[in-house]
Amino acid sequence: MPGLCALVAWALLVLLRPGEAGEKSACCGPVVPRREWRALASECSQRLDLPVRYVVVSHTAGSACNTPALCLKQAQNVQNYHARTLGWCDVGYNFLIGEDGLVYEGRGWDIKGDHAGPTWNPMSIGISFMGNYMERSPPPRAIRALESLLACGVARGALNPNYELKGHRDVQQTLSPGDQLYEIIRSLPHYRE
Repeated sequence: MPGLCALVAWALLVLLRPGEAGEKSACCGPVVPRREWRALASECSQRLDLPVRYVVVSHTAGSACNTPALCLKQAQNVQNYHARTLGWCDVGYNFLIGEDGLVYEGRGWDIKGDHAGPTWNPMSIGISFMGNYMERSPPPRAIRALESLLACGVARGALNPNYELKGHRDVQQTLSPGDQLYEIIRSLPHYRE
């Protein structure tokens, strides 16, 4: 419970005093660092060549979460599945987004993900919405979190200013990011099929 209290306090601090959360996250809005969601230590080392041109948006197709406590647990669940069950070096995504409107740091901006196959992983940032969006849409605050994260990536030099946004189904044979989220992604300015 003390970790949850720290997470909630940190999120409130970021929301109420956005410029004071640290230089790296100031433009990103509320990004929950790995230590705050108690991520396992990463064993990944392959770096991305920044800035990348592509962003691939997916959904986890698992349980949704709408509070920091639930999203913290869901981020841990996704990482446990990827690292312990699949044997990957870490959670597969660079970032995860919860229905609480927070972004959870996965591999971050610099490390190659395991989210879209061998062709796309080395040249893209993978962002996954926690939940299943086949028949329902994520709330507007989650979409705003995505837009803020993308703007931050450009500002940090991690994303090419002319980056292309893609749905997971655009780059692999999958239903991800779900029909409802895919329609939202397709309406965003940087989307390219």
